[in-house]
Amino acid sequence: MSGPDVNDLQVTNAIPPREINSEEWRSFFLGYSHIVLVANSDEVDINELTSRFPETTLFIFFNKVYKVLSGPFMRSAILVSRSGTLGANLVKSGKVSRVVQYFDKNSFLGIINLAIGDREKFSPESEFGGVAVRHLDLTALFAPFYPKTSLPTSGFALCFWLANLQLPATITLAGFSSKRSERYQVLDVHDWTYEQVVLRLMYRRGKIDIIGRERTNPYADLATHFPEYSPGEIALTANEVLSERLVNLSSIVDRLMHVTRFLRFIDRTYKKLKPKTRKQRRWDAMEGK
Repeated sequence: MSGPDVNDLQVTNAIPPREINSEEWRSFFLGYSHIVLVANSDEVDINELTSRFPETTLFIFFNKVYKVLSGPFMRSAILVSRSGTLGANLVKSGKVSRVVQYFDKNSFLGIINLAIGDREKFSPESEFGGVAVRHLDLTALFAPFYPKTSLPTSGFALCFWLANLQLPATITLAGFSSKRSERYQVLDVHDWTYEQVVLRLMYRRGKIDIIGRERTNPYADLATHFPEYSPGEIALTANEVLSERLVNLSSIVDRLMHVTRFLRFIDRTYKKLKPKTRKQRRWDAMEGK
C-alpha cells in the first residue's frame, strides 16, 4: 500500500506542534482507504474488527491499549497518547514501554501526543523511549463550540479533526458507545452526551461510520408513519417521556446513596490514609508557592 512508513513519523522535539490542517498531516493519512478509531471498550472484538477491513486500513488506538489488545497487533496502527498537566499520560505513568509491545514494529507508525486545553502539556519525543512521535494540539479547534466546563475525549477529538481534514478515507468508530462497562468507567470531565449528539449527526450526514449504530433516526421516522403528528409534537412528547424517566432514575439513585453511605464512608477514610501520588505532591507544592 502507499501509506506512510515509520520514517514519516520521525520528527524533532520541536514544540509547538504542526498546524492541525496542514498538508503534512493530510499527506500522512493519504494512501489509506479506511481509518478505524478503536475505543478501549469491552464491546471491541479485535479479531472480528480487523476481519472487516482491507489491508489498506489504518487503525488508531488510544492510551492503554492492553484493554483491547491481548497480543501483538500486526496491522498498520498508530497510538494516541493524551497529555495531562505534567505531560503525556503514558510517559508520566511509565507505561510507554508496556503499551508499545502490543504493536508489530514493522507496521507500527508511532505515537501522536495529543493536547487539548491550556493545562495539557506535551512531553518531548526523547521521553517516549525511542518511539517516533508527533505532537497535535487541538485546543483551537474545540474552543469555539465544545462545552466550556468539559474537555473533549481523545477519540471524539481525533474523529472530528480527521473528518474535517476531508480525507478520501472512510473514518469508522469502533466501540464508541460512552457506556460504562464492568471494567472501565467513563470520566465526568468529558461531556459524553454532547459528543454522542455530534457524532450521530456526522454519522447520519455520511461524514463518518459507526459500527453497531443505525443510520436512521426512529423518532424522525415517526412523522412519516404517523403524519397526523407534527415533528414538534413528537419532539415535545419524547422530551416529556425522557424527563419522567430521569426523575424516576434520580429517585433510585437517591435510594442507592442512602444504602451505600457506610461504604462511601470507608472509601473516603481509605483515600485519606492512602499516601499521595507523585502528581498530587507536585500539585501541593505548586499551590503552596
